[in-house]
Amino acid sequence: MDDFKQAYLLEKAAREEAEQLLADKSRILVAVNSELEQKVADLEHHQAMFIQAEKMATLGTLCAGVAHEINNPLAYSMSNLDSLKSYCGFFSKLLKLCSEFSENHIDKEAFHQQLVDLNQVHSFAFVADDLPDLIDDTEQGLQRISKIVSNLLNFSRPKSQDMQFADMTDAVTSAVKLLANQLRNCHLQSQYSPISQSWCNLAAISQVIVNLLINAKQACDNQDSQTKITINVYELEQHIYIDIEDNGIGMSAETIAKIYDPFFTTKPVGEGTGMGMTMVYAIVHEHKGRIDIQSSQGIGTRMSCVFPVLSQVTS
Repeated sequence: MDDFKQAYLLEKAAREEAEQLLADKSRILVAVNSELEQKVADLEHHQAMFIQAEKMATLGTLCAGVAHEINNPLAYSMSNLDSLKSYCGFFSKLLKLCSEFSENHIDKEAFHQQLVDLNQVHSFAFVADDLPDLIDDTEQGLQRISKIVSNLLNFSRPKSQDMQFADMTDAVTSAVKLLANQLRNCHLQSQYSPISQSWCNLAAISQVIVNLLINAKQACDNQDSQTKITINVYELEQHIYIDIEDNGIGMSAETIAKIYDPFFTTKPVGEGTGMGMTMVYAIVHEHKGRIDIQSSQGIGTRMSCVFPVLSQVTS
């Protein structure tokens, strides 16, 4: 019995020691896991801040073009308002004259003569034809400004973490609209084939396309030939392709190898942050995609963003 009791006590002690060891290890694992979760959250936060910072840098490139794009409709809207303002005095006199005649404060001959005099200042027929055109042009100009500002605000605000099932073509067309003025002298060709909706962040995809289009345009600056940029959106084997091709200076193999490196840039000092393609890679990677690059120096570059069609919610 003594041997049995001793064996039991030894087994019990070993079991309690093992249970204590397991509890200690579990507490350590919980603490490590909590620390890892916090570090992942911190990394995601810093990545979001980095993407937003690069977006603000891109806005500097956009501002000059957007200002010019706004100035055009603003100029003719203000000119139209000046014309409408000049008509205000004319209409005030006309309405006052009609009121006086209706209340018998002037006779028919005086009323007729004053109408003749007003018609000489502003032809009634001309004003009747001019007013609708002035109002329509002003309305179109203000709507154009509103759309430009709306596109700029949509681009500049922090990227929403909310994903949705959407057509990535919408992100491409949004980017093209935002860069309309910068690309006005380019021969731009777009071909949008029907594609499946996919689980994505349209604002982030639009930011990718804006950066790639700016790069394509800048690669063609100072070239003797006309800038040509082609955009193709299509689906192949459950993957969505967004191709952007230019006829710019192209890239060497050494440049392609470093293209995603933070702060690497081939642009002159002050003209690039060196973080644009790093940001592009981060967003495409978030969408489980990849970037294919084909480039030849002196011929041009094709950047292909390839996204798998995500038919269900992914974390």
